[in-house]
Amino acid sequence: MAQDGPPDATADETEEQALFEAPERGSADELLDAGAHSDLDAMRHSTAHVMAEAVLDLFPETQLGIGPAITDGFYYDFKLDRPLTPSDLAAIEERMAASVAADHPFVRREMPPEEGRTFFAERNQPFKVEILDDLAAKAKADGSPMPPVSVYEHGAFVDLCKGPHVASTGKIGPFKLLAVAGAYWRGDEKRPMLQRIYGTVWQTQEDLDAYLWRRAEAKKRDHRRLGVALDLFSFHDVSPGAAFWHPKGQRIWRTLEGAMRQLQERRGYQEISTPIVVSEKLWRQSGHWDLYRENMFLIESEGQLFSLKPMNCPESSIVYRTKKRSYRDLPLRYSEYGRLHRNERSGTLSGLTRVRQFIQDDAHLYVRPDQLTAEIQALLGEVREAYSWVGLEPRFAFATKPDKAIGDPALWERAEQLIKEAFAAADISYDLKPKDGTFYAPKIDIYIDDALGREWQMATIQVDLVMLPERFDLTYTDEEGKEQRPMAIHRAIYGSLERFIGILVEHFAGAFPLWLAPVQAVVVPIADRHIDAARELAGVLRERGLHVDVDESSNRMQYKIRAAQEQKVPYMVVLGDREIEARTASPRTRAGEQQPAEAWDSFADRLAAESAARGVT
Repeated sequence: MAQDGPPDATADETEEQALFEAPERGSADELLDAGAHSDLDAMRHSTAHVMAEAVLDLFPETQLGIGPAITDGFYYDFKLDRPLTPSDLAAIEERMAASVAADHPFVRREMPPEEGRTFFAERNQPFKVEILDDLAAKAKADGSPMPPVSVYEHGAFVDLCKGPHVASTGKIGPFKLLAVAGAYWRGDEKRPMLQRIYGTVWQTQEDLDAYLWRRAEAKKRDHRRLGVALDLFSFHDVSPGAAFWHPKGQRIWRTLEGAMRQLQERRGYQEISTPIVVSEKLWRQSGHWDLYRENMFLIESEGQLFSLKPMNCPESSIVYRTKKRSYRDLPLRYSEYGRLHRNERSGTLSGLTRVRQFIQDDAHLYVRPDQLTAEIQALLGEVREAYSWVGLEPRFAFATKPDKAIGDPALWERAEQLIKEAFAAADISYDLKPKDGTFYAPKIDIYIDDALGREWQMATIQVDLVMLPERFDLTYTDEEGKEQRPMAIHRAIYGSLERFIGILVEHFAGAFPLWLAPVQAVVVPIADRHIDAARELAGVLRERGLHVDVDESSNRMQYKIRAAQEQKVPYMVVLGDREIEARTASPRTRAGEQQPAEAWDSFADRLAAESAARGVT
């Protein structure tokens, strides 16, 4: 059964929940957020303080940035006179171990605002002073007094911090410093470049060892490395943040697209295509111009301002409005594989998982109020079906109205209630994410865990009663001939195809299931005289819609097999005189399993059936 939160929470539980609650996004308080929203996070933030103590001890002129807990660890940003080296990390770890052994208590105390500012200014900590000045400016803007300055100290180390922390340094578990990277102060490339030290800490040594193994495995699976090794895609400085898809990568892309199109056909979607370059007038009408313009690529032409579209939503409403709609026309399901552009900062780009150009398996559904619950239930089913193709189990979260939102609050309340009813009707549990909806709609976010246990946010389903229906004046006539507002559902199941493929590359370590593999089989002729027969077998397989290569190189047979295994090809078929005479194939899997010989047609039929089933083995 769907739940909104813990029932019958005690007073202590309520206080703890408030303690771990994240600050408002974009607020000045966010600079002080420890990222400590659980007990383990609190330990990680405490370890970040111990690391900062060690760095300041070793390098007394260090200026301190911030040090929050993050997924699986923590970091702290420092301004230092020289770059840190691996030997520096070892020395820092040694000082940290001594602090943990000393078991210093973490003690919170408050200072009057001016005293706190002076304290950090006298210690040449300008980044801490800047945070305090921001908080003072926020308080002044709100017309409220500046709150006392909260600091935490352990031993001789004092840091600006709201907490929470563990009781003492001795409560910190096994830890490891991982890497040093550059990071602009407050993520702004115009601000100073700091050195960020990443680390991790866990409750037990077993937990730490397991994490370090997962991390090492993740490096092997990095889609940016495998994308090049498997000849799937590449990135080039002539178009930062946009993938150049190679034939094999494009085949994966088209296979996923084809599978989704088949699902959409069964569900009665109609595919549309809308322009990439769109006038600012549309974005002003939708609300994106005021709330999203900094993420848009702008274009000026003949005195008019346009943008590359960052999403497809408003354009679908233009198609809706091209004719008068009746209640009989709904639900109306428009799908679109629209090419989108978002002006992400260069420092945030990360292979396929964070790009500037991407394509979504997007759709916008226009429904009557009485159809909404059933439509959301069906969409949840679509998500489950599509994710089953790649062996992933979706989890769901419900994100509610953010502080910066457009439209009538009553419409928001209605949309959120309808989502709750759909979850209840589908008997699906979910996590609640307060204030994390889009500026125009509450939403359902879908998460998965990959083969290494890493969480990824994937699809989204948004229930929009505000932007498209109201701002674009969408209507349909009901049974009595009266005009009514439709409800709009925005949905993407894969999400960004680029990001989805990047995640799948890492999830499968490049060894895609047969149906998705860009090359499903390689035929290996032993000698040149076997090439014609190898081509004939490849033709038999291709007639069944399979993707097959013939290795006609002059390399030795074992080298050809090893090359196919390195390319993660599911099946390899070696052809020599005996196999050609009998017209049989003795397939070998990429795992090295030798399968029994079977007739060419039988082998082709088996692979075609396996591919059509979209199974994961």
